[in-house]
Amino acid sequence: MSIVPPFTAASALQKVKTAQNLWNTRNPAKIAQAYTADTIWRNRTTFIQGREEVEQFLTQKWAKEHHYILRKELFSFTENKIAVQFFDEWNESPDGTGQWYRAYGLEDWTFDASGLMRKRMMSGNDLAISDEERWFKDGVDIEAVMISEKHL
Repeated sequence: MSIVPPFTAASALQKVKTAQNLWNTRNPAKIAQAYTADTIWRNRTTFIQGREEVEQFLTQKWAKEHHYILRKELFSFTENKIAVQFFDEWNESPDGTGQWYRAYGLEDWTFDASGLMRKRMMSGNDLAISDEERWFKDGVDIEAVMISEKHL
């Protein structure tokens, strides 16, 4: 069942967690299908249009960001828009022995009537962290991690 506008608090939250789980598959082809064929993105300073570019972007992203895991939180919503706060962690090395990073950011999503994302605007910052500072270690329930107010 597709989650379509107009959003309620419950359906907006469900849309956010569905997107979180989809991104955590790290499957660019599958993820691209959640966007309209002519979707437009701004991801930091990169501008993207269309599913093919989304898939290429995500493929390149995860060729550099290893052990990636993401948590999204509903920030706000209107009839066909959702604002999200996100946190992701990743390592620069495939074997996980390199530098760990956490990204903090906000996303602005706009949906078409069928529930596909027509526009995604993302602003974020990366912070180098130690292994001990990681929140999303292997086996951790990312929903159970307490994120303090200083990070929200």
